Amino acid sequence: MQLPTNFEDLITEAEGLELYKKLITQLNKDLLYANIDLEFDVETLPTSLKLILQENILHLINTKFSTYLNLLYIVDVSEAKIKEVDGEDALAMSENVTFFILQRIWQKVWYKAKYS
Repeated sequence: MQLPTNFEDLITEAEGLELYKKLITQLNKDLLYANIDLEFDVETLPTSLKLILQENILHLINTKFSTYLNLLYIVDVSEAKIKEVDGEDALAMSENVTFFILQRIWQKVWYKAKYS
């Protein structure tokens, strides 16, 4: 599996394989497991998904860091990827981490669709 390198490619691939709704469903599950009070409707537009998730990630980074770390653990985002991100700019960090979360969730959804 070749992982998408940006948000647009990820969404294009998810929609092309008709797995976008499953991506949102998996995201909702992981958010619930992390005790984050955020749920997306399966009809949420990709741009809204990205913006709302990014705002919430930024909020978690700034106010609930342990919950943020718990989410990364539950989603299973690579520690190496997180270390690549510049921690000085919280906004840029939240944008990168949002993509890493969606990328990892996409990986889970793709594998489930392919092998089950």
